[in-house]
Amino acid sequence: MRKNKNRISFLIFLAPSFIGVIVFVLLPFADVIKRSFTTAITGKFSGVTNYSTIFQNQAFLLAVKNTVRFTLVCIPLLVVIGFLIAWPLSKLKNAGIIKSIYLFPLAMPTATIVLVWKMVFYKQGFFNLFLTGIGELTGAWGQVQTNYLESEAAFWVLVGSYIWKNTGYTVVLWLAGIAGIPAEFLDAAKVDGAGSLQRIWYIVLPNLKGSLYTIVILSFLNSFKIYREAYLVAGAYPHKSIYLLQHTFNNWFVNLELDKMAAAAVCTGGFLFVVILLLQKMWDRDEIE
Repeated sequence: MRKNKNRISFLIFLAPSFIGVIVFVLLPFADVIKRSFTTAITGKFSGVTNYSTIFQNQAFLLAVKNTVRFTLVCIPLLVVIGFLIAWPLSKLKNAGIIKSIYLFPLAMPTATIVLVWKMVFYKQGFFNLFLTGIGELTGAWGQVQTNYLESEAAFWVLVGSYIWKNTGYTVVLWLAGIAGIPAEFLDAAKVDGAGSLQRIWYIVLPNLKGSLYTIVILSFLNSFKIYREAYLVAGAYPHKSIYLLQHTFNNWFVNLELDKMAAAAVCTGGFLFVVILLLQKMWDRDEIE
């Protein structure tokens, strides 16, 4: 009887969230799947025509390539940079103010961040003024007027923006994981003659797998939110190096090509789901070992 009451209480507690997920996530996504097999105007069944169309669309293929490249570059950089900052901070007793400084970019409005990047990297921006000053001082080169946001360098500007904005929460998550490592482990390793790098490699990092999993998942999901910065900096049709999936979705939505957008959304959602499952499987396997 008691078990039945606990089970009922559990179901009642879970029901609002479960209903919310069904109504606001699963049912809309099911509708998107249905639309991916129909035409946009008439709603007639078209089979896999929409999927065939998007995989022959050069803009979509370019967006997929750039998005994958951006993710593969940014996540390792963010993980490593965050740890390199967090480890020295973990040894400080009063690091609250420093942590607040690293979290400050998250509190800044996107429009403000974009304005800063424009002021730094456009043709008459601060970076070019700085390079021009060095060139005039050394006589090595003349005036520099490169528009970085309209060249291949735009990709690295976007990478820098992502790293700058997301390093703060990465540092905080690393610090939380480091704080959970028993000091006795590190002290024992030190007594046994292990150097600082050996303690990090054999003691610290193996105990931070949970933090690493959380950081990678959050960073992976946040890498798909960089579109706001790319759109505000360069518009709907930026330089090809920063033309992302979200640009494609936005342009198809404006043109009411909802059938192609639905098919692309299903492919993207399926890819994200598979990647997260693979990461979870890797994490579970490491836990068992």
